[in-house]
Amino acid sequence: MKVNKIDHICIAVKNLEAARKLWEPLLGKTGPDDAYVDELEKINVARYMVGEVGFELMESTTPDGDVAKFIDKRGEGIMLISFNVDNTRQAITELEAKGYPFIPDARGEKARPFRDCEFAFIPPKKLNGVLTELIDYRWEDLKK
Repeated sequence: MKVNKIDHICIAVKNLEAARKLWEPLLGKTGPDDAYVDELEKINVARYMVGEVGFELMESTTPDGDVAKFIDKRGEGIMLISFNVDNTRQAITELEAKGYPFIPDARGEKARPFRDCEFAFIPPKKLNGVLTELIDYRWEDLKK
């Protein structure tokens, strides 16, 4: 498995609009490069490209979402780091053979759908307390 780059870093926030007002001046942006709601993951996201790396502010869309649970337990802040790989499913297979566990989604699947790609999570207990994501998406349309 080859890691191509750090894909993105996610910040868990209670209020996305309030967080945008804090972060956008620092990032030199007047709005996100990509904004979306992921209903399966129960998140509302504002994504900013900082060079080749995405910087995401994530707010839970429900009180029982993973972002809401993270904030309840740890407060707002860095929630995960994501690495871009060529193929998420191949990366899962290779890493499982080396003893890395993956967090299944509500359907029991390790590879989760997102747009034209898939992503997967390695639990924080495996990697020094850091929730780690592998994703095989190509963000070519967001490069500015």
